Order: sequence, then C-alpha cells, then structure tokens
Amino acid sequence: MDIRYWLFWVGGIVGTLLPDIDHLLYIYLKPQELTSQRVNFLLDKREIKRIVTLLYETRSERRDLIFHTIFFQLIFLILTFWMVTSSGSLFGKGMVLAFALHLSIDQIVDLTEMKSFDNWFKNLPFRLNFNQAQTYWVVSLLIVLIIGLLM
Repeated sequence: MDIRYWLFWVGGIVGTLLPDIDHLLYIYLKPQELTSQRVNFLLDKREIKRIVTLLYETRSERRDLIFHTIFFQLIFLILTFWMVTSSGSLFGKGMVLAFALHLSIDQIVDLTEMKSFDNWFKNLPFRLNFNQAQTYWVVSLLIVLIIGLLM
C-alpha cells in the first residue's frame, strides 16, 4: 500500500471522531442540564471512561445538537462532494467522508432505537414517519457512498 494513503486513513479517523464533538459542545453550552452536571462531576474525578459511557447512554436526551440536524447534513453533503471532487488532499477526503458516514450511522442508530428522526428534523414544520425516515436514510447513505466512489 502506498504511504500517501495513510493520510486518507488518518483523515478518516479524525472525521469519525469529529461528530462526537457535538455532544461535548452541548455539555458546555447547556451546563444546567443534568447530563452536563454529571459529566462535569466525572471530569473533576478524571473518570474519562465513565464520561464516554454516560454520553453514549444519554445520547437520545440531547435534542439541540448542532451537527445532528438535517440542515447541517445537507450542507455537509454538498461540501463533502465539493471536497472529494476538487481537492487533492487525501487527509481532507478521508475526513469529510468519515464525518458524513458517521452522521449516517448516527441516524440509523436513532431510527432503530428511537424509531424516529425527530431530533434531526427539530426545526422543520413537519416530521417523517418511520417509512419516510427509512427512505431518507437509505438515500442519504447512497449519496455518501456514491461521493466516496468519486475518489
């Protein structure tokens, strides 16, 4: 394997982690929330492993995330297409593709666990039923995969 493809994989690792920053932003932007207080308590005790577990277990409680919205996803898919088709940076391509794929995975987790995308469509005047949400997810995942094939 060519050494330059390592940049793609490193970008993929970074892109996989970036959407989770959304949960940390929520903790610091909403310190009055119970989860935020619990995270800060655990942080004072330096219990990072328990913080990660707590954030995973309470992910459905955070409804005002920045990256986990349809508006952000649609804008990010356009930027992902632009990055993949016009940039020579393998690190950047890996990062945006992994970020977009992480958002798709978060959507399917929400769809299977909560049976809705209500958190993703929070600022829109309509909601998707389960079948519409499944269709949206399949289409958005296909878009990510097609963009990935353009590399």
